[in-house]
Amino acid sequence: MHRHRSDRGRLKHGLHEFWLFGVKQAYACLFGGFMLAIMLGTRLWYPIEGLHRYDFIFIAAVLFQLVLLALRLETLREALVIVVFHAVATVMELFKTSDAIGSWVYPEDFVFGIGNVPLFTGFMYSAVGSYIARIWRIFEFEFSHYPPKVWTVWLVIAIYLNFFSHHFMPDLRWGLLLITVMLFWRTTIYFRVVRTPRRMPLLLGWFLVALFIWIAENIATWANIWIYPNQSGSWELVPFAKISSWYMLMLLSFVLISVINDVRIRAPSGAP
Repeated sequence: MHRHRSDRGRLKHGLHEFWLFGVKQAYACLFGGFMLAIMLGTRLWYPIEGLHRYDFIFIAAVLFQLVLLALRLETLREALVIVVFHAVATVMELFKTSDAIGSWVYPEDFVFGIGNVPLFTGFMYSAVGSYIARIWRIFEFEFSHYPPKVWTVWLVIAIYLNFFSHHFMPDLRWGLLLITVMLFWRTTIYFRVVRTPRRMPLLLGWFLVALFIWIAENIATWANIWIYPNQSGSWELVPFAKISSWYMLMLLSFVLISVINDVRIRAPSGAP
């Protein structure tokens, strides 16, 4: 009887922690969830004449950012992360959408933009950076066997440059992913949902987030936010191999956040 009650107690606690984990994840995804919702919503119904849909999304994203700051649902540091990511992403977008490269296109009209890039696009990448910055704080991240920061910075510089250079020289992504595995294969991330520390291999955590970004990408391309050349005739699923690109974007985002955050190293078991 006592064991039965104990088992029920553990199950109840486990379900509560799982529910709280989802709630905290949703809170961390607040900006990204808003962006995805407004993209999908305006794809299904957009009645405003005289204002391009892309421009409406840009204005809505800026206003939502201001609301988050006003309500203190976002810190100034997290807002700074969004600005940095917006700038880094816009540079890459300008290159990728140029007439000479044409990796993807934004098929609708807009006023707020540079070249072939509507200005709201930087917020899509910023949503990833915002999520990492918020979840780092909410779950109180700690790490074991985290590689030296300087190595990780050089790695993501190479990854960022490869996003450009692979159009003119051999693609180094698989070599860069191999280096990533070599650097982080022992790294464990520790996080707290309630009190008990939980852990996960960092490489696995990045993959899971990259998988969710790939799912969001499919929703966004269906919503006609951007389309790849193979989707110009009719929409089709983004190739699963695209996850490798999102994985590297996750790594780039994570390391950029680590530069401004304290990477807390967890003391070995039994250490004082």
